[in-house]
Amino acid sequence: MEELITAIPTGITAFTATNLDDLVILSLWFSQINQNFRYRHIIIGQFLGFAVLVIASLAGFLGGLIVPQHWIGLLGLVPIAIGLSNWLNQESDDADAENEALQLDKNYSFLSFLSPQTYSVAAITIANGSDNVSIYMPLFANSNLIRLVIIISIFFLLVGVWCYASYKLISQSNIGTILNRYGNNLVPFVLVGLGIYIILDSGALNPFALAVSCICLMVIVKKYKPSAELEEN
Repeated sequence: MEELITAIPTGITAFTATNLDDLVILSLWFSQINQNFRYRHIIIGQFLGFAVLVIASLAGFLGGLIVPQHWIGLLGLVPIAIGLSNWLNQESDDADAENEALQLDKNYSFLSFLSPQTYSVAAITIANGSDNVSIYMPLFANSNLIRLVIIISIFFLLVGVWCYASYKLISQSNIGTILNRYGNNLVPFVLVGLGIYIILDSGALNPFALAVSCICLMVIVKKYKPSAELEEN
């Protein structure tokens, strides 16, 4: 009983302190819902990404592989790449994409877990999780097995609460209208800014190396678009 009393507030505090920024990111995701990007992509991706962070933190608890924080910081390149891709490909044919997504949704809805949209959400959750790992590792290391199970259970319960709270946030008329109207233009800048912050805060790259990496990513994304159009033709 004592383990339960102490583990619950500890789990709530640790999760809240490390995931406040996810409320904003999740709200932006939910504002982009369309035929090609569904609620399940966001929810499954968020749970999947968070599960990876917990597993990485458990490595410290188990005395196994320790993931250096600056290595995790390199994952900041993921939201930068996704943001650049969204920005450069905003003029793509949305109608064709929606028709294709609708057909896929009818025949292959069970593959949502494996969809690129799901993994994009998961990748950004992981990239934004260096602070999670740095806090969860010592927290898990100082916990016994019962306390550890309780804390992790609280964490995953709160992931669902976070998703629901973000969904309700954009359901508010004023917030929802702003995000729906400007979300498409805002999301790429938020993702790129998030990636830059993750990389610089973790010390994974210096500003010059980061600038070169962004330029390389932009070139790769621009070259990828014509190849996709060629396949369609």
